[in-house]
This record gives sequence, C-alpha cells and structure tokens, in this order.
Amino acid sequence: MSRELMKAVLDKIKEYDRIFLFRHIRPDGDCVGATKGMREILRLSFPEKDIRLLDWQKCDYLEFLGEDNDSAEDSEYADALALVLDTATEERISNAKYKLCREIVKVDHHIPRDNYGTSVNWVEEHSSSTCEMIARFWGEFRDELKINEAAATYIYTGMVTDSGRFRFRSVSGDTMRAAALMLEAGVDTDHLYANLYIDDYEQLKFKAHVYNKMKRTENGVAYIHVTAAMQEKFGLTQEQASASVSYLDSIRGSMIWIAFIDNADGTIRVRLRSRFVTVNEIGEKYRGGGHDCASGATLYKKSEIRKLLADADARLKEYKENNEDWL
Repeated sequence: MSRELMKAVLDKIKEYDRIFLFRHIRPDGDCVGATKGMREILRLSFPEKDIRLLDWQKCDYLEFLGEDNDSAEDSEYADALALVLDTATEERISNAKYKLCREIVKVDHHIPRDNYGTSVNWVEEHSSSTCEMIARFWGEFRDELKINEAAATYIYTGMVTDSGRFRFRSVSGDTMRAAALMLEAGVDTDHLYANLYIDDYEQLKFKAHVYNKMKRTENGVAYIHVTAAMQEKFGLTQEQASASVSYLDSIRGSMIWIAFIDNADGTIRVRLRSRFVTVNEIGEKYRGGGHDCASGATLYKKSEIRKLLADADARLKEYKENNEDWL
C-alpha cells in the first residue's frame, strides 16, 4: 500500500510544472527537514519545474540549515500542486493560501484526523517522522530521483529530532535503514549534532531554573509552567521556552511530563510527552493532538492547567495500577 501511495505522489509531482510546498505552524525539525529536503530533491530531479517552499514562520534553532522561504504571487497558485508535509489538520497549515492551488497532496505521519488532500493522502502514523517517509520515498525511486548532501542533511535532521535521537518507540528497522540512506549521501553528523545540541550559557541557566521550579502531581506527572515573566528573565524565544519539556524526560516514576508555555496572545501552549502511556487523547480534549506519546494542546485560561493536569494524573494513575513494566 505504501508503495502505491508513494507512486501516486510521484505521478502527481510529474504531472505539474509548478509545485508549492507547505508545512505546519510553529515549525519543528521534522517539518523543516521534510519540506527543505523534498524541495531540494525535486529541484535536483526536475530542474525544469518551479519548486517553492511557502512558509513565513521561522524555526530559530534550525537557522544553521539556511533560508527556507520562497515567495509567490497569488495568481501563481492556481496552476500549482500543493504538497503539504508533516501537518495533520488543515487549521495547522501555516500558509492558508495552499487552498488556492489546483490540487493538494498530503504527506504526514500523525494520527489521521483530516484527509484534506484532494488528490493523494499518504499518511503513515507508524513512521517515526515525515522525514523518514521522504527518505524512503527517495530510496524507492532513486533511479528517477536525485539527492545531495544538503537534502540528506535536511531529512536526517528531521529524523533525528522527531525520533528523540532514535530513542522513541516509533523507531523501527525501516527507520534505521532510511537513516542509513541519508548517511550514505554524505551527512556530516559532527557538524549537525554540534548545531543541534550545544547549549548557550543562558540556556543552561534556564535549564537549571526549570529543575528548581518543576513540580509533580500526586501520581507522578512532572510539569513546568514557563511563564511570560520567566521567558523575559532568561530572554527566551518561544522555541527555547518550549524545549523545556525535554528537560523532564528522565524522571523515574514520571511517565508523563508536560510543559505549559505562556504565549504573547494570552493563550498557553502545552507540550505533552510520555513513555509507555498514551497521551494524545488528552491533547485532543484541549484543542490539540499528535502522537501516542508526543502531543500538543492549547489552553485559553490558566484554570485549564489544573484540569489538564488532573486528566494526566488520572491517566498515569490508571496506567500504574494496571501495568508492572513502568519506570
């Protein structure tokens, strides 16, 4: 089935002279890597085609990968194919003008909730990342598609970041074989990992502050609320504030960990993570969703923090009472 969908995507790409790529709001490593990697592969493979990435939101911690936004006049969308990557639902597509395109292809690895693709919906929720799908897409049609070091680096970056450096349960043998394809194309892992994981001095001070301020619910849900005042004190970007969720991922007995991040508009961004326990239903209850063990949500009132924590605590209590394999 996957090969049939891959072939349908490739056939649709061949059909169009103009292809516009789109991705989700608040771009992360996977959607940046997938869109930049796919754009590079298509430009190399079809130099006669007009291939553009149309997104106005930046991902600060991936600036080292270079500029990734093109531009287009509204009139140019009408005869274009929209290729939307790593975006589960329509409301999360950062550039609403994708609807102006003649046809839409969806390529994604999130739990399917919205098949907005008008021609093809290639969705593999079991894949560790959309970048893994793109790597396998190139591998399947390598006799027709070209790749270079830059494209491989973009794609490998998304695979590394969305899989927690290949630690999450979604990582499979197919994941590692796809990663090997990218490494063989020339990825400089020393340079990549240095850019991804070396922290600034102030960021380390913020990390220490998180460990000082973190809390746990009765049954072990670890959480931190990164307030607007905290963000101002440490000069944090939204991405840096959101990264705080990863600081809580190794606490024994805390199989659910959550970061609440104040947004400038008064809403609160929620990042839910877990091991063993599924949390996507909690995210969906609070205007979000995602993967079994990695989801997001949006809160409109601070009082909702207590409600979400209560739901997460009840979920973790249930899991602990019915399982013995938890740490």
